[in-house]
Amino acid sequence: MKNQDSKKEENVFVFCAHNDDQVIGCGGTLVKYAKEGKNFYTYIFSYGESSHPHYNRKAIVETRVVESQKCDKVMGGSGVIYYGLKEGKFKEEFKNKDLKKSVTRVIKEKKPTKIFTHSIDDPHPDHQAVLKIILEILNELKYKCDVYSFDVWNPINIRKRNEPKLVVDITKTLDVMIKAFKLHNSQKMVLLQMIPIIYTRAILNGLEYGYRYAEVFTKIK
Repeated sequence: MKNQDSKKEENVFVFCAHNDDQVIGCGGTLVKYAKEGKNFYTYIFSYGESSHPHYNRKAIVETRVVESQKCDKVMGGSGVIYYGLKEGKFKEEFKNKDLKKSVTRVIKEKKPTKIFTHSIDDPHPDHQAVLKIILEILNELKYKCDVYSFDVWNPINIRKRNEPKLVVDITKTLDVMIKAFKLHNSQKMVLLQMIPIIYTRAILNGLEYGYRYAEVFTKIK
């Protein structure tokens, strides 16, 4: 009889700026990995409360956390961790709160085989900050694993066309991804804006690589 413990556990990490970036950027792939028995962990740098400046901060933070936890459950995730940094000041607050030790520790403990984070082509400054922070830590650790970037606000990636790609068939998981994304009820305008973009991107990627729907990532490390 085969020993179940002999099967090596595979962990996948996502580092992102806001609580819906991981769904928009790589949601279909994460659902697929979960169905395959992989663990995926999501590390979110901010609560994203600045998008609701007229609401009570505590209430918005609690709402965002509950939404992301529900989303993670639907997707089959292994947990969501918030760093609670102020938007627009990621690099300063990451340093001041000494979060480098926390990120370094979790990488060493869980030993991810894949890491997903924001694209260098994404114009959002917070997305850029997350990418730089994570790459700096990985370089310092000399940690070896595949690191891929995903798109959020850059629908068409031009500069990275010739770099290595990871193509994932999400035909069977796109519906779960959309269901999870819709749980972010506090962000109705984002839902209206992004759902058509998610479908369009998945269709175009699918046409290019021979699937009905696909997600494509650029290998950055």
